[in-house]
Amino acid sequence: ALALLREVSRLEAPLEELRALHSVLQTVPLSELREQAAELRLGPLFSLLNENHREQTTLCVSILERLLQAVEPVHVARNLGADLQRGLTHPNDSVKILTLSQVGRIVENSEAVTEILNNAELLKQIVYCIGGDNLSVAKAAIKSLSRISLTQAGLEALFESNLLDDVKRVMKTNDVVRYRVYELIVEISSVSTESLTYCTTSGLVTQLLRELTGEDVLVRATCIEMVTSLAYTHHGRQYLAQEGVIDQISNIIVGADSDPFSSFYLPGFVKFFGNLAIMDSPQQICERYPIFVEKVFEMTESQDPTMIGVAVDTIGILGSNVEGKQVLQKTGTRFERLLMKIGYQAKNASTELKIRCLDAISSIFYIPPEQQTDDLLRMTESWFSSLSRDPLELFRGISNQPFPELHCAALKVFTAIANQPWAQKLMFNSPGFVEYVMDRSVEHDKASKDAKYELVKALANSKTIAEIFGNPNYLRLRTYLSEGPYYVKPISTTAVEGA
Repeated sequence: ALALLREVSRLEAPLEELRALHSVLQTVPLSELREQAAELRLGPLFSLLNENHREQTTLCVSILERLLQAVEPVHVARNLGADLQRGLTHPNDSVKILTLSQVGRIVENSEAVTEILNNAELLKQIVYCIGGDNLSVAKAAIKSLSRISLTQAGLEALFESNLLDDVKRVMKTNDVVRYRVYELIVEISSVSTESLTYCTTSGLVTQLLRELTGEDVLVRATCIEMVTSLAYTHHGRQYLAQEGVIDQISNIIVGADSDPFSSFYLPGFVKFFGNLAIMDSPQQICERYPIFVEKVFEMTESQDPTMIGVAVDTIGILGSNVEGKQVLQKTGTRFERLLMKIGYQAKNASTELKIRCLDAISSIFYIPPEQQTDDLLRMTESWFSSLSRDPLELFRGISNQPFPELHCAALKVFTAIANQPWAQKLMFNSPGFVEYVMDRSVEHDKASKDAKYELVKALANSKTIAEIFGNPNYLRLRTYLSEGPYYVKPISTTAVEGA
């Protein structure tokens, strides 16, 4: 391999040698290449990329991908900086992706990253890669810049130099690229309060928030996703609250009834509050922004499956902890009617919406054993009866449909209630249900076998199961559990003499 590499570097038309080198490298272990890393002269290979020859470029990229794995990131950064710089401006996207993968290795290395921070031109080219047509190239550039910004030196290089002007220049390419830059800014902002300060001082966060609350409904829909990402962090939520952004989003929801185009952005705005509620306090968020809960209930009445889906997802998020369940309980009969609608959709909607309904039901009804109280158990039992005339049979019917996703989603519902005594009594008294739980022949794929095993585990580990199901059934559950999810019962055969 080394001999071929030296040969390639001396030839003007090295296509045959490149083919041979490419073939040989497939057989050389990476450990052997690492031992000889000091002898690998890669500059000539990078030079060959500059010639406009498709096969030659493809071969060089593949060879370099292999060889560069054997070279330490520090060596790449110190000795191949100029080659990386040229690679980022190459017209072939595969060369850019190769180069950015090396930049990615360098920025992950605390010793090597300083080499990049000292190379202003290379940083500039990484920024300009965000503006390219190829999404993979842009994503790799965003990832590298985000990683660089994890250090104080990286933040200073990006926000306290001419590089910020390059970022703003790239943003003007088109709407898509502008959103990519916002994505980068939100990613950096989410790391720490200090990172957020750098981003806000740059003016880019303010620009994003201005677009969020602006008049363009399509822009709003895109920006709310990024602002929701920022709200996942405590310091991000604090900043949004201080700047009055959460109040502004609430006011836009209030005015949505009179906006014929609200369906474009409303789902994102409602999701924002759903996530906010579960990350902070469901009770506080719902009390401070009552329009949020009101809008979720309204959306379940919609004829638009998209609106129903978002409402169902949000109810699932809101009801995923005990405080959220209590907030929903306070709405009284209104929530019981909503549960009836979710039960109806779980039976009659499209497959995708059915699964979303089943996932929400699983989330709403699950209570960890240590949080179960008599009041909460009475509440979930009452809720369950609101879903349909015979909820257990409803979900069993769904689980018998020939779609693994639906089957697993229905099993998740059973698993969510499996540790609650009222549900165990329902299961035990439902004809054939215990046999259905024990029957391994119902499940045919890995996901379904795993889902059934989780149900058996939830039942077997419950403190009340032996009393309610009886000892023989309890022992059958424990046996199923010890045999694992993929156990196949051996089939006994009898040998016949002379056969």
